[in-house]
Amino acid sequence: MSESLDSDGIEDSPRRGPTLSTSTSSFEALDPHDPNLSRLANALFSKTSDYLYGELTSTLDDYKLLENMNRATISKYSDMKNIATNVGKSMVELNQKYDALIPLLQQIDQIEDSVVKLEQAAYKLDAYSKRLEAKFKNLEKK
Repeated sequence: MSESLDSDGIEDSPRRGPTLSTSTSSFEALDPHDPNLSRLANALFSKTSDYLYGELTSTLDDYKLLENMNRATISKYSDMKNIATNVGKSMVELNQKYDALIPLLQQIDQIEDSVVKLEQAAYKLDAYSKRLEAKFKNLEKK
């Protein structure tokens, strides 16, 4: 192979003219080439292919995981919505029942007030009857 350098320091390829590569491993389609170089190139392309496949597969797995997480989240939010709806309905029912009980609770408060007044009257009556009894005993002794 007779390669010559031109004035810019770029080597001439014997078949194609100037080339930018100064490497001794340049490849021409019809030139015989080094089998070791071919084996290394195949290994490089195979490993690059495996790497890219792994990157794409991991990205796909990430998207599948996100999709599953989104589905689980949708399910949880749906469950929470149903629970909140049921709690809201229960609150409305409880408020209606409480409103229906208000007159009865007012009656209970009135009865309690009456009982307290009767209890006070009973204590007063008891105290008065004890005073009368004491006076009666005093009169009997005399």
